[in-house]
Amino acid sequence: MVPVFGARAVEAAVPPERALEAVRDAFVAYARGEWSMPPKVYVPAYPAGDFRAMPVLGAGHAALKWVTSFPGNPARGLPTVTGLVLLSDAANGALVAVFDAATVTALRTGAAAVLAAETLGPGSGAAAVVGAGVNGRAAARTFVARAREVVLWDLDEQRAREAADELGAGVASREEALAADVVVTVTPGHDVLFEPGSLRAGQHVSLMGADGPGKAEIAVEELARTHVFCDDWEQASHNGELAHAVEAGRLGRDEVTELGAVLTGEAQGRLAGDEITTFDSTGLAIQDLAIALAALERADELDLPSLEL
Repeated sequence: MVPVFGARAVEAAVPPERALEAVRDAFVAYARGEWSMPPKVYVPAYPAGDFRAMPVLGAGHAALKWVTSFPGNPARGLPTVTGLVLLSDAANGALVAVFDAATVTALRTGAAAVLAAETLGPGSGAAAVVGAGVNGRAAARTFVARAREVVLWDLDEQRAREAADELGAGVASREEALAADVVVTVTPGHDVLFEPGSLRAGQHVSLMGADGPGKAEIAVEELARTHVFCDDWEQASHNGELAHAVEAGRLGRDEVTELGAVLTGEAQGRLAGDEITTFDSTGLAIQDLAIALAALERADELDLPSLEL
């Protein structure tokens, strides 16, 4: 019998603090070569959205996330992200568990955004989350769990207020949010938020929305004038914010540092208090595996349905 972790079960098993810890450990394991991650495969269904297949191997397990991104779905009463994470035993190939992909994605996205902010950003000051959808709320929830003041802004003011009330956060204007000491952007990536010259000294921005072709939350010129970090160079340079800067010849491999290298001490993070840092997140399968394994640790504590194969 294979346990199935639905959305509520994943949330019950992995609180934000545990998610951040698990994602941090995954970045370190990947940076040290202990985990491996083949390239993410995009199956475009544009202009509506796309499908993604994300494989990974680590900690005695293999996982595959089959997940969608259809930004127009909320207007139809459907979720933007749907799919499954399949976890298998790497010793014999047996399926170990199945997880709701949307919840796994939200948890690890929020964890990665805050982990990057804490690792690369200023040590104090308010944080702002731009975008109050599922993943934006996860980032805000993680900041709250880390006892950091957080405010939200969304094009839909009512959605921002509902999220703020739910999480114990504040609501900001667009200008206030983009000027915060730490900013996390979790938007569909269709509109540039940071135009050339808009970031001020000392800011950190975790750019979470541009995770596929054609998406951007920051102008190439603005990204290029910051100290740039990413989750994975190969993936980000092809499908993240970096792709536009690389194509334009504004950034190369030597000018971008992977977060895992900072966490292992192999590379430096923020170099000065007035430095502007940016983190390009495209979402990694190692993060999905980390959340799945963290949830599996508590399987015996939950009343889970199961599959008979």
